[in-house]
Amino acid sequence: MWFTALASDYDGTLAGDGIVKASTIAALQDFKKSGRKLILVTGRCLKDLKDVFPELPIFDIVVAENGAVLYDPSTKEETAIATAPPESFVQALQEACVSPLELGKVIVATWVPNEIIVIEIIRKLGLEHQVIFNKTAVMVLPPGVNKATGLDAALDKLGLSRHNVVGVGDAQNDLAFLTSCECGVAVSNSLPSVIEAADMVTKKDRGDGVAQLIENVLATDLQELSLPRHGVLVGTASDGNPIFLDPRGTGLLIAGTSGCGKSTAATAIVENLAEKKYQFTLIDPEGDFETLGGAASIGNTQHAPTVDEAVSQLTDRDSNVIINLLGVPLADRPSFFGSFMPRVWAMRSGFGRPHWVIVDEAHHMMPKNDNHIMRAAGMEMTGVILITVHPEELAVESLQSIEQCLILGQQPREMLECFAASIGAPTIFDVGEPLQSGEAFYWRKGGALERIKVAAPYTERLRHLKKYAEGDVGLEKSFYFKGPEGKLNLRVQNLILFVQIAEGLDDQTWLFHLRNAEYSKWFGEAIKDDELATDTAAIEEDRSLSAAESKEKIFDLVRQKYTASATGPQLNSANVLP
Repeated sequence: MWFTALASDYDGTLAGDGIVKASTIAALQDFKKSGRKLILVTGRCLKDLKDVFPELPIFDIVVAENGAVLYDPSTKEETAIATAPPESFVQALQEACVSPLELGKVIVATWVPNEIIVIEIIRKLGLEHQVIFNKTAVMVLPPGVNKATGLDAALDKLGLSRHNVVGVGDAQNDLAFLTSCECGVAVSNSLPSVIEAADMVTKKDRGDGVAQLIENVLATDLQELSLPRHGVLVGTASDGNPIFLDPRGTGLLIAGTSGCGKSTAATAIVENLAEKKYQFTLIDPEGDFETLGGAASIGNTQHAPTVDEAVSQLTDRDSNVIINLLGVPLADRPSFFGSFMPRVWAMRSGFGRPHWVIVDEAHHMMPKNDNHIMRAAGMEMTGVILITVHPEELAVESLQSIEQCLILGQQPREMLECFAASIGAPTIFDVGEPLQSGEAFYWRKGGALERIKVAAPYTERLRHLKKYAEGDVGLEKSFYFKGPEGKLNLRVQNLILFVQIAEGLDDQTWLFHLRNAEYSKWFGEAIKDDELATDTAAIEEDRSLSAAESKEKIFDLVRQKYTASATGPQLNSANVLP
């Protein structure tokens, strides 16, 4: 199951007029019986909540005071996770006769229109405290404290990821935590702003809507629901539209001939997973991914990692793990994989993570005709990326729950047809022209074959930016400022020099190359930056621009991309870019 927890607001969501229906309680009990966790996220103080909601112990943890207090119903432990308000602030509110005035461990609460007095007192005392609204309720909290931060603290205690949480609420103070959940749901009586931001809106209101949501989660795990905001970029289609990997999807095969860029494509996807805080583990038989950022690495040529060691690393919800198998004999690697994967599925059944398992040299881990390994691994490839140069040598069972592939290299038709046959979708593919560097075919079962430009990994983008900002493209690819009569021969081998030299050029020489569209051509062919080339071409075509104006516009384009992103020497200040 993907959604392992429900995080719900209280007033206006679970409860109507402060009371939770018996039918809603029954739905919460059904959710809990499924092995999932219940989290209450409310603006109320605990004392008040306990008075009106005797069934509170059904929840595994409670986030109270709009994110400022945690409560464990099983131990009755209360923990303030933010600082109490200054006594001077409370005293000033009392002296101003603000009423009603409720004081929690951290929160100070009242009702509109008292926010005018509250804000004025905050200003006079020079406090950073924030005012948060819940319909007509007014809550004052320390800076940075809201339901999202409280939920994250609760999830940390439970060992859960926000990506495995479905949240439900109705008012403006719910927006922060709803958008932090993998799926944010608005009950039908919600404010328009909450409905607009939600991934899903229930047909029923309040507790009946929550019960409806629970029924859907238990029935389908919300697999029918599209959540495009969480998509992981795989590449860009020829029409410019992005191709995304669904983080809750059925897995991906990356296949291609040696040296075709499989590891580069996989690295970009894994980096995107890490950036979005999806937990992953990567099985790395050859040490090709040891420099990948955002992950701890275990194992090397001298140390063979153990399954227990790998699983121990993954118990931390924020830990991504690369398992280097160079110290494990080739013949023993399938056995390692067969022992490791059932432990992964066991973790997923309780926590929903690790979200993804990436397996390089997958044909060594799951060799064809080795059903023992596939049985040990559970044969379930949901949330798995398999990387291989030999898809025909993979156990057929390993591909049957994967419905999409990314094919690179010089034998795309053969690999596509091998994959299609393995998943029971025999298809003849018309691949057309050979793939160029950086291209791949993307195909999903039942869909059309697409030629795409593969997303570049962050490390590769940095290398590209650094190379063309300060490196040397070589004599043949250098730009030469020669002028209309060929009197000059000023070589430019990178973008720093391009700006330095162009800045001191006379207008006639600059405009000669501009009018001949030579700058955009060089950016496209030598710098290999189609976006920079296209934007520069538009400047070259604008005949109303003076030499100084066109220089500044082109310099700005270079600055924006190669100053903001590249590491090492920058294109401004010390490097003479204005």
